[in-house]
Amino acid sequence: MSIPYIQIDLWLIILVIAAVVAFLVVVIIYGIRAHQQQVSAGREEFIGKAAEVTTKMEPKGVVRIYGEQWTAILDKGKAEPGEEVLITKVEGLKLRVTKQE
Repeated sequence: MSIPYIQIDLWLIILVIAAVVAFLVVVIIYGIRAHQQQVSAGREEFIGKAAEVTTKMEPKGVVRIYGEQWTAILDKGKAEPGEEVLITKVEGLKLRVTKQE
């Protein structure tokens, strides 16, 4: 059933279509950017990063990385609190580290 005296102006239809298209373009652009970014979560991200020793390591101790404390095993030697070590491997909830030179 059509009501002849109710009409929608053409400019209003064009404005709504333009707004919807602009919104979809923005959403698609942000979606593509998010999809292309490298994932920066998970333990694999730790490998090659420096961590600060918080308890004496001989060879087992605790290190801090990204504000988190992790149990770590030093490959050789000893490390004092405040020193920096390099993370070489992640084994479950333990990190393997070496002294930075």
